[in-house]
Amino acid sequence: MEVFAAYLEAIENDDNRKRTSEVISWVHQIFPSLEPRFAWNQPMFTDHGTFIIGFSVAKAHLAIAPEGKGIRHFSENIVGSGYTHGAQFMRIQWELPVNYVLLEEIIRFNMEEKTDCTTFWRKKDSY
Repeated sequence: MEVFAAYLEAIENDDNRKRTSEVISWVHQIFPSLEPRFAWNQPMFTDHGTFIIGFSVAKAHLAIAPEGKGIRHFSENIVGSGYTHGAQFMRIQWELPVNYVLLEEIIRFNMEEKTDCTTFWRKKDSY
């Protein structure tokens, strides 16, 4: 996925770069209908022009952003997987395994929730 190549190459830590590349490639493989897009300095995937999920790299973790509604809906599962989260994103510490079952559930939730969404982000009242 050429759209993410420069972002991935800029990740200094080899293991973190490999992990991020694996996660992004997995999303593309499992959800080939999602459009890869680079915006706001982060790799993301959209569906019919609406945001589904985004990723960013920090020193201690990979951040996965499904918007606040996805975080609230899956909060127990996120914490149960050993991850932490903020209002808009979850953090997977580099040393922890990726819970791909949970990630798939989060992406499917957003795709279903946003089937009729005509804006990039959810409207504030449905956030």
